[in-house]
Amino acid sequence: MDSDERAIFDFLKTWGTTFVGAKEICRRATTKKRFHEEPDWAKQILLRMTERGILESDSQAKYRIKPIPKQGHGQRWVSPELSKILNEGGVAVEGAADLDTDDHYDQL
Repeated sequence: MDSDERAIFDFLKTWGTTFVGAKEICRRATTKKRFHEEPDWAKQILLRMTERGILESDSQAKYRIKPIPKQGHGQRWVSPELSKILNEGGVAVEGAADLDTDDHYDQL
């Protein structure tokens, strides 16, 4: 991701699963000066991020970060602390790696 995409991603991360309008993203994802010089700076970036699968939009052209797809049936996330305790007790835990959501979206 480039710096503009990262700024939008970090801003939308604070909103969770709530959809946010493009104008609000243009206004608040970066500095006031950039918004006053170029009020629609983020619109093309939002479309590009939507095409790449990082964001999703609703029917009102509001955006949010696309949720990470579930891994499958029967698999559960295990905290690193619990994984360590289970491994010390002799129980092997698969998929207990530390999950970093930013890495998932950087790969898209």
